[in-house]
Amino acid sequence: MKTLITFLMMICGNVFMTTAWYWHLKKGAADNKPIALIVLMSWSIALLEYAIMVPANRLGASAGLSVAQLKIAQEVITLLVFAPFAVLVLGERMRLDYLWAFLCLVGAVYFVNRHNL
Repeated sequence: MKTLITFLMMICGNVFMTTAWYWHLKKGAADNKPIALIVLMSWSIALLEYAIMVPANRLGASAGLSVAQLKIAQEVITLLVFAPFAVLVLGERMRLDYLWAFLCLVGAVYFVNRHNL
């Protein structure tokens, strides 16, 4: 149960971080706003990510996940959150490269967990 909660928290945190990093690239989102304001707005959003991800990593570690397992899980979640965000929010086209990147991460998940399988 701790592992499931860890991964759900990581998903929520990653939504905030993806938003913090990329929302201003949406057409019109940051037009005519000074970069300092954009940075402050992004940091405000990113603070929510930290408030979720730090406890998520502590919970995952207490559930027995290694640091490598937590990091690889976070990278997989990042791509799973980023791809829909890029398409739905930023209007990017889904590319085959996203699939190849995801498959590379699946390999990383296998290698970081293969001794536990």
